[in-house]
Amino acid sequence: MPEHVVIIGSGPAGFSAAIYAARASLKPLLFEGTATPEMIPLGQLAFTTEVENYAGFPAGNVRAFVESAVDQDRHWNLPPAAEHERDGQPHYAVQGVELMELMKQQALNFGTRVVGEDIAEVDFSGKPLKVITAGGETVESHTVIVATGARANYLGLPSEENFKNRGVSACAVCDGALPRFRDQPLVVVGGGDSAVEEATYLAKFASTVHLVHRRDQLRASQIMQERAMEDPKIDIVWNHTVDEVLGSDADGVTAVRLKSTVDDSSRELPAGGMFLAIGHTPNTDFLKGQLEMNEEGYIQWSQAFRTATSVDGVFAAGDVADDYYRQAITSSGTGCMAALDAERWLAANGL
Repeated sequence: MPEHVVIIGSGPAGFSAAIYAARASLKPLLFEGTATPEMIPLGQLAFTTEVENYAGFPAGNVRAFVESAVDQDRHWNLPPAAEHERDGQPHYAVQGVELMELMKQQALNFGTRVVGEDIAEVDFSGKPLKVITAGGETVESHTVIVATGARANYLGLPSEENFKNRGVSACAVCDGALPRFRDQPLVVVGGGDSAVEEATYLAKFASTVHLVHRRDQLRASQIMQERAMEDPKIDIVWNHTVDEVLGSDADGVTAVRLKSTVDDSSRELPAGGMFLAIGHTPNTDFLKGQLEMNEEGYIQWSQAFRTATSVDGVFAAGDVADDYYRQAITSSGTGCMAALDAERWLAANGL
């Protein structure tokens, strides 16, 4: 018998969809993936440290709650318990992997079945819908929710990889307000609207924001360019690329080395952090074009404020269909929407 709901992806969108589908007695089957870039178990939040902007999780004795709520056999996946001081007081914000383990536990509590496999391809050409695992198993389902997310583009430098979550970030809104970055010179890499938005946001907290662009003209819209140039805390560094991220295990990022794009010169720029704003890549390769997507590869919803896609019975949630907000809380919201849309589709079709 076909499944009622198959969910592909295990970030905030996937597990929020699973919670709603499971509570509706749809017995969802969720594929959380392995450690591939396309299907990361628990999603991008698994690589995020403090999460201060997810509603309902103020700083406090969060760790005790996490340990009491998550099954003992998964405590190995929790980061080491740590206390942070802020204004002289103990401070503990929920960590990304902790938040995701809580979501996973909630989904499991209601009967979600979680399989640690990747989906290699799909066949949406007929009914029931088919998803094929990397191991070659074909699973049939009446509905499918795609929640595979999007991954931030990085420069590909070994030093950049070494300092991820220790001063290197691809989300200013997620991380910019953390104590690590306050009153520090920061570097933003990019030249489009997103880069200017990141720089403008970080200017609230940083001493200076160096916007590093490889050309002599920004790609951002005119109004965004004017905003950057008029902000006294934003310094635009033209005709340079990042050659290496500098720092130490104790301090994290302390500087970046820049290389000129017009000559052979290079220089070091002191910085307490580096933020990448050079785009995202949606994890949609496995779909092989079976759903309608935009030019950047994001799945397109076929109706405003609904998660339905171009294939009847297939729904999309989270960053795989969102090239604008890209926040954990918005992903969770669309995960809820997708589960409700799937439930109503099943009811309308007598399933």
